[in-house]
Amino acid sequence: MPEDLPKNLIPEVSNILERLGKRSEENLQWLHGNMHPYFFITMGDEPEALAGLAAGLDYFRHSERLILADTDETLILARPDLPGSLYDTLRTLQEREISYTEIVHSETPLPGLDRHVEIQTYRFGRKTPADILAAGKAAVPEEIRGSVRKETRKLYPDLDLDHLDRYLDLIWHNNERYVRSSPARRVARLLNLYYQGNRQGGVRFEVEKVQWHSVTNEYRVMFAAGNPPQKEFLLQIMEIFNRLNIGIRRSYCLTISNEIHPYFLGTFYARTRDPGSLLAGSPLAERLRNELYNSLILSTDSITYREFVTERIMCGEDASLVNAFISFCHTNLAHSSPDIFELESVQRAFTTNPEITLKLVELFRYRFDPSRAGRDRHYARTLKEARSSIERYNTGHRHLDGLRKTIFGTCLSLITHTLKTNFFVPEKQALAFRIDPAYLTELDTEFTADLPGDRPFRITYFFGRYGAGYHVGFSDIARGGWRTILAREKDSFALAADTLFKEVYVLAHTQHLKNKDIYEGGSKMAVVLDAEDLTDAELVTQRMYNLQYGLINAFLDIFITEGGRPKDERIVDYYGEDEPIELGPDENLHDEMVEEIARLSTRRGYILGPGIISSKKVGINHKEYGVTSTGIITFAEITMASLGIDMGKDPFTVKITGGPDGDVAGNAIRLLLERCPRAKINLILDGSGALYDPEGANRAELKRILFKGNIDAFRPSKLRKGAFLLYRSRQKRVGLARQFRRVEHTGKGPVERWVSVDEFHREFDELVFRVQADLFIPAGGRPETVNGTNVDRFFLPDGSPTAAAIVEGANSFITPDARTRLQERGVIVMKDASANKCGVISSSYEVIANLLMSDGEFLANKERYVRDVLEILERRAADEARLILTRHREKEGVRHYTQISDDISREINTHYSRLFELLRKRPDLTAEPLFRKALYAHLPRMISESRRFRSRLREIPEKYVYAIMASEIASSLVYKSNREIDFVDQVRGHLKRVMGGDQR
Repeated sequence: MPEDLPKNLIPEVSNILERLGKRSEENLQWLHGNMHPYFFITMGDEPEALAGLAAGLDYFRHSERLILADTDETLILARPDLPGSLYDTLRTLQEREISYTEIVHSETPLPGLDRHVEIQTYRFGRKTPADILAAGKAAVPEEIRGSVRKETRKLYPDLDLDHLDRYLDLIWHNNERYVRSSPARRVARLLNLYYQGNRQGGVRFEVEKVQWHSVTNEYRVMFAAGNPPQKEFLLQIMEIFNRLNIGIRRSYCLTISNEIHPYFLGTFYARTRDPGSLLAGSPLAERLRNELYNSLILSTDSITYREFVTERIMCGEDASLVNAFISFCHTNLAHSSPDIFELESVQRAFTTNPEITLKLVELFRYRFDPSRAGRDRHYARTLKEARSSIERYNTGHRHLDGLRKTIFGTCLSLITHTLKTNFFVPEKQALAFRIDPAYLTELDTEFTADLPGDRPFRITYFFGRYGAGYHVGFSDIARGGWRTILAREKDSFALAADTLFKEVYVLAHTQHLKNKDIYEGGSKMAVVLDAEDLTDAELVTQRMYNLQYGLINAFLDIFITEGGRPKDERIVDYYGEDEPIELGPDENLHDEMVEEIARLSTRRGYILGPGIISSKKVGINHKEYGVTSTGIITFAEITMASLGIDMGKDPFTVKITGGPDGDVAGNAIRLLLERCPRAKINLILDGSGALYDPEGANRAELKRILFKGNIDAFRPSKLRKGAFLLYRSRQKRVGLARQFRRVEHTGKGPVERWVSVDEFHREFDELVFRVQADLFIPAGGRPETVNGTNVDRFFLPDGSPTAAAIVEGANSFITPDARTRLQERGVIVMKDASANKCGVISSSYEVIANLLMSDGEFLANKERYVRDVLEILERRAADEARLILTRHREKEGVRHYTQISDDISREINTHYSRLFELLRKRPDLTAEPLFRKALYAHLPRMISESRRFRSRLREIPEKYVYAIMASEIASSLVYKSNREIDFVDQVRGHLKRVMGGDQR
C-alpha cells in the first residue's frame, strides 16, 4: 500500500457506503410515497437511474445537480426545485434536438432541505419529416393497439378509428419508447390532442380538473402547437405558468414530426391556490389559453418581451400587438427614410414611452374587443386622449420629438383604419389586420412619394413571430403570388424589412397591369422571414413553414365570411363584405404549402375553397404545360414578324437568360426547339453558368438536359468551334483564391482552364450585353440586371443594338429608365406585364375550374380543359402583341412600346372598374342575353359548350359573375374595337337619346 495514502480514508469511505445503503432504502421509500405513480411508470426502463436517485438524495444538501443518466439518447438529472433550475438546464441543451421532456416534482419537500425534488428527463434523437415520410406501417404490437383503441372509444367516441391508427403509427415512428412505457389512456389523450390540434389549424388547448389522493386543486392542461418555435419554447411556456401563478407539478412534453413539420404535444399538471380557479371557461383558464397560443407569436428575444412582459408592464398578448405596431411603423416609414426610421429607432419610441404605448394598446382593444360594453363610447374617448398625448409629446429634443410623433401617428393611423383583425381569436399563430388604404393619405407625402400613384383597393398586414408581410390588392377580386424573402443575416433582414412595403406595393401594381385580361385585379403578398440565427437549411425550411402556416390561418380568420360578415363572432368587422382573394405560388412557396393552403381553405370554409390558390396537383402546373412561355413565344413570333422574320421558317438567333431546368426559360427553349427549326440559341445564362455558341447550341443536347439540369449539365463534347462553357457551379481554391472552370472548343476539341474571380465576372456579367442576337428573351435572372448605369453596353460601337427585339419573360429584369433608353435607340421592348402575362391568366382559369368542377371531374377532363386554356393564352398574347405594334405605327413611334403596354392595361382596367360597379348596381343586366354571351365567351370552350357545367355558374359568388362579364367586355372593348367607328356609333347613340327619334 502506498505510504502517502491517508490511513483513515478507506475505512471512512466504507462507513459512508454502509450508511448510504441504509439511507438509500429510506430515500426509495420516501420517493415511493412522495412522487406521482406515473413517475415510476415512466422510469420503468431506467432502474439504474432510479437507484442513483435514491442513493444520491442526501447530496442535495451541498450539490445543486445529480446526473442520473447521460448518453447520446438520454439525459436524466435531479435537482432541488429552485427558481431558474429548468432554464439553467435547457440553456445547455440548445444545440440538441429534444424529442421528449418530462419534469416531475415531489409532493413534499425533501426532509431537512425544505426544497421539493425536481427530476428532469430528456430524450434526444428527434425524427425529421423525411424520416416519417419514408416510414411505412408501424409495427405496433396488437396488444398495445387494441388497448389504445379501447381507451379512445371510451374517452373520445367521435375520434375516427382510421385517424387513430394513423396517428398511433405516427407517434410510434417518432417515439416507440413513449408508446411502450405509457398507459393506454395516456396515449389516447395524446392522440386526441394531436387530432384536435390538426382540426383547429395547428393549435389546441384543453383543461380539465383531476384528483389524486387528497389533492383537489389539480388540473390537467394539454397544449398542442404545430411547427412550434425552435428555441426556448418549453421555457417560454413554463414562464407563462409562473407569471400566472400556476404551479406545475408534472409535465410530459413530446415533440414529434409528421410528414411536413414538427409538432409539440404537452401535458401539464397544474395547481392553483384557489380551488376552481382554473376550471374550463374561468378567467384564469382563458388567460392561460390566450398566453399559450400567443407564445407562438411572441419571441422571447423581442425587446417588448424583455422590457414589458418580464417586468409585468403588460401581458404577452399586448406585447405581441406592440411588436406588430413596431413592424408596421417601420415598414411604412423606412422605405423612404431608412436611416432615420430603422427598426431600432422605432422600437425605442415604443419601449421608452410605455404610457403612450399602453394608451395605443387600450385604444386598439376598445375598437375591436367584442366583449367590451360601450365599446364605441370608450373608443371615442380613448382616441381623443391618444391624439392629445401624441400632439403634446415633448422631451425637449425637437428633432427626436418630430420623429416620435411621426411614428406614433403612423400607429394611430393603423388602428383607426384597420377594418377587422384576428387579434381576439385566441387560436392563432399570427396577427392579421385588414386595412383601409386611405391611411396612406394621412402620412406625410415623403412616405408615399416613391410609391405608384394609384392607390390599392385593400391592404392587409400580417405579423408573426419570425416575420411580417403585406398583401396589397388593387381591386375587390384580386390575385397574385405569395413570395417569402429569406433573410439569413441581420443586415439582409434589415434591408428586406426596410423596403418590404414598397416592394409588395410596386409588385402588386405591376401585377394589376398584367392582370388586365382576367376578372381578377392585381395583388401581391410578400413576407420577410428572419432566419439569421439558423445555419441548417432544414431548420430554415421549418421556420418558413411555421411563418407561412400561421399567416394563411390568420388570413382565413378575417376573410372567411358569410353574407359579408365574419363567421367568427370574435371578429369585429367595419367592412362588411365577402372578399374573394386568390393567391399563387411565388418565391419560396413550396408545393407542400400550396396543397396545405388549399386544404385549409376548403376545411375552414373560405368562399373560394381550393380556388384560393393555383398550381395545385389538381390544377394546371405552370412548368408542366409551359403556360407563361406560351405567351412569351407568341409575343416573340408576332414581334419578330414585324421585323420581317418568320420564326417558324426563317433562320434567326436568340439569347436567353434562365436555365433549361427553369419553368419560364426551360419552356421557352422547348417551344423554340419545337416551333422554330432554324432558330439558333447562341447564349444561355443561368445561375450555374453560361453557354455561348456562335453557331447555336446543339439542339439534341439541349433536349437531353431540358427540365433535368441547369446549363452546367451541358456536355463540353457537344460544343462547336468557338463555343465555350463558363461554370459558376464548378469552383476550386488555389491558395486563398477561388477559381472557376471554363471549357472552350478551340477547333481541336474542348480545352479546360481555370479563371480568377475577376476574369469570371468580367466575362459572365458582360455576355448578356455583348453577345449579338436577333431576339433577346430574359426569362430568368435578378431584377434590374439591365439598368440606367449599364444599358449603353447593350449597343455596339457603331450604335446598333446587340438584339433588335427584347421580349421580357422575367419580371423587372430591365429597369424603366433602361427600357426608355433602349427604345429611344430603336430596340423593340415588349414589357413583362404584357409578354409574361399568360401565367397569371392560366392561374385564373384554374380557379374557375375549382369553382365549377369537383377534383374528380377536373382530372377526368384535364387534358381537354388545359388545351382550351392554352388556346385562350395564345389568343390573349396575340391580341395584345398586335395591338401594341399597331398603336406604335399609328403614333409613329412617339409613344414607346412599353408606354403603349401601360396604356392598354389602364384602358382595360378602367373599363373593367366601371363595368364591375355597373353590374353590382344593376345585377339584372347579368340575365340579358348579350351579357350572358360575354360571360360564356370568357370561359374555356369545354365549360361554355357544356350545359352541365354552364348551369353551375349560378352557384359561384355573385361578384365573380360581375367580374367575369366586366373583364371580357373590357378587354374586347380595347382589343377588338375600331376606335373611329366606335366613336361614330357613340355619337349616333348620344344624338338619338338627346335629339329624339325624328330623322328629318
